[in-house]
Amino acid sequence: MVLARLTSAPFVLEKTNSQQIRARGCTLVLDWLHDQPGASWQQRWHATGAEQEGIDWRRVPARWLRDHGSTAKWRQSALSGALIVAISADLIRPSLPWLVSGATGKGALVRAIARGRDVEGFTQLRALCDADPGVSPAETTLTLHRAAEIVAAKGGTLADVTVGDVLELLDAERDVHTKPSIGTTVFYRMLRTMGIFGDTAPATLRELRTTGQRTPGELIDRYRLACRPIRNLLVDYLAERQPALDYTSLESLAHYLGKVFWADIERHHPGIDSLHLSAEVADAWKQRLRTKTTTIRTETGHRTEVAVPRINYRECLTPVRAFYLDLVLWAVEDPARWAPWVAPCPVGIEEINRRKDKRHRKSRMDARTRERLPVLPVLVRTVDLQRKNARALLDAGRRARPGETFTAAEQTLVRAATPHTRTDKIWADDPSSGKRRDLTLAEDHAFWAFAIVEVLRATGVRIEELLELSHHSLVQYRLPTTGELVPLLQIAPSKTDTERLLLVDPELADVLSTIIDRIRDRSGAVPLVPAYDIHECVWSPPAPLLFQRRVNGENRAITPDGVRRMLTAALEHTGLADPATGEPIRFTPHDFRRLFITDAVLNGLPPHIAQVIAGHRDINVTLGYKAVYPEEAIQSHLAFLARRRALRPSEEYRVPTDEEWQEFFGHFERRKVSIGTCGRGFGSACIHEHACVRCSLLWAAPEQRPRLVEIRDNLIARIAEAEREGWHGEVEGLQISLAGAEDKLAQIDNRTRNTTIVELGNPSLPKDS
Repeated sequence: MVLARLTSAPFVLEKTNSQQIRARGCTLVLDWLHDQPGASWQQRWHATGAEQEGIDWRRVPARWLRDHGSTAKWRQSALSGALIVAISADLIRPSLPWLVSGATGKGALVRAIARGRDVEGFTQLRALCDADPGVSPAETTLTLHRAAEIVAAKGGTLADVTVGDVLELLDAERDVHTKPSIGTTVFYRMLRTMGIFGDTAPATLRELRTTGQRTPGELIDRYRLACRPIRNLLVDYLAERQPALDYTSLESLAHYLGKVFWADIERHHPGIDSLHLSAEVADAWKQRLRTKTTTIRTETGHRTEVAVPRINYRECLTPVRAFYLDLVLWAVEDPARWAPWVAPCPVGIEEINRRKDKRHRKSRMDARTRERLPVLPVLVRTVDLQRKNARALLDAGRRARPGETFTAAEQTLVRAATPHTRTDKIWADDPSSGKRRDLTLAEDHAFWAFAIVEVLRATGVRIEELLELSHHSLVQYRLPTTGELVPLLQIAPSKTDTERLLLVDPELADVLSTIIDRIRDRSGAVPLVPAYDIHECVWSPPAPLLFQRRVNGENRAITPDGVRRMLTAALEHTGLADPATGEPIRFTPHDFRRLFITDAVLNGLPPHIAQVIAGHRDINVTLGYKAVYPEEAIQSHLAFLARRRALRPSEEYRVPTDEEWQEFFGHFERRKVSIGTCGRGFGSACIHEHACVRCSLLWAAPEQRPRLVEIRDNLIARIAEAEREGWHGEVEGLQISLAGAEDKLAQIDNRTRNTTIVELGNPSLPKDS
């Protein structure tokens, strides 16, 4: 009866000879399984030991054939092919590890399962993959094969597959294969699109893979503490503090107490089991805490590990002192639970005084801001140029045929033939380097680097606020006096739990409209995507986020790590170096916040207005961000000068002579320089020693643009010569001059840029009906 089922429709082959071989193979499979112990075909399959052999399972039936006098190779091949028929007929159900090891081959298993188990389901799945341009032929093959493996191992049809089955399959692939599996997100997305999982299933596979928030016990157990009583105490302490803390603070507290404090003590003092630390143990721990190991690049280009001072040393001591003092306080209220752990605190009150550290931090941040503010225009121009060049290369690559050479953005590439990749991917070979480049990915990264830099420098928002911007963040406000509509950007509550509104200027509006136009789907709507909060370890509901990109055929919110990687890559193209280390200069997202506040205050924005725009609760925080003197100090200095002048003899304030007037008026005639006009005040010295191209007081004349271009090109050539000859001291000064020349060229271009006037016509009132 079983043989008749395996040799009848839908398992019958079209060719008579092939069907006869298959029928003989089915007989051999049944005979092989019948010789094994067990009450069912499944038990007999397990008894063969073939699954333990993995991809080499064919050696097991080969031995059985030899023992029964059958040595013909066609019999081994027929038995192997017939086993797939037995699997598709649900006679046996192999394990997922055996299937993912490649024991059956991709094409044969898919064809057998699709034909013998679920023709309609696999046809629909293949059509869904073929219709999606974000799914490559290779990913289609993998999706069908994975679906067939689940059906073969679990039984039923595609409609019976669950989310748990998918996770079990992917876990089996991770255990069996040494390399990471590809196409997993596409596989989950295709099954969910078919409606197999229902509406309650997570939208993406990434949502299933995240761990979420850990309990206090799980947070502490990450550090594998040897002393169980101390481990239990730390867990109880975190559980007691948990209601008053957000998850980020709770995880940080577990890190300081579990890893920085007790795990370090156990590592250097094995067997310790008491919070009552001797002076030697406490001092040794604090001495180790003062330094940390970091990796630097030597002059020869090699990377090595060195010990450097820990900047946040006192911040690590504060949670430990709070822990000891909390135990003392709680012991008064609940002595049975906390009193046994009361001990002298190893951290004194004077050791957590951070006033000096805050002043040092202010100095470091001001120096960092002053280093980056002059080079910000270079970064802005670079990311804009990279975006345009990447777009030009991608457009030219799309127009070219496979194997055809194309030129764009002063680069010559060859369109690569990639029949197995996604249809929306454009690859090109670089003849000069011999490398293959993903033009689609390069354009995507270049665009988002441009968008990130422009929005950060125009708004000064925090990185979490940037990534939470959505289509709903753009609102309008009508001025009550004039009735004018003003565009505003709504910043969602983040660090200070207070939302705020920022004015959108024309440049920022242009960037935001470009972003929205890019992320719209075919229907014109902004896709809804969930975002993962790396601090709170939770997924937010799907929202029309502005900073989202297409990855593996699905829309994903850009992550903070992605922002930092794109900024680092963009800065490498600028060629700017950090004066302290000599390595490429780095911008963090928070650097743009400091630059925004500093630039705003320098240009006359009152500090209390800057405080509102930045979203600070305390104006002193805002003043700490700007790398300039406080306004009060400047006003006090001006008042001092006025008082001193009032005390001086009145004859010093006489009427100027004719010669003095001529000298004063001649000052304005002498302001003319070769490339424009100098704007420095009368009687003031030139602070740049007549290096006019560096000076912010130089007003460049548009007709002198060709001369500025010559100066810029000469500076570029001199920088190249200095780098070639190793004149590092000269390179830094030349780069400052180059930044000044490019800034003057940008000013000229902005003033001479042509504008198009759109005639809107005169409004008219509707006629009364």
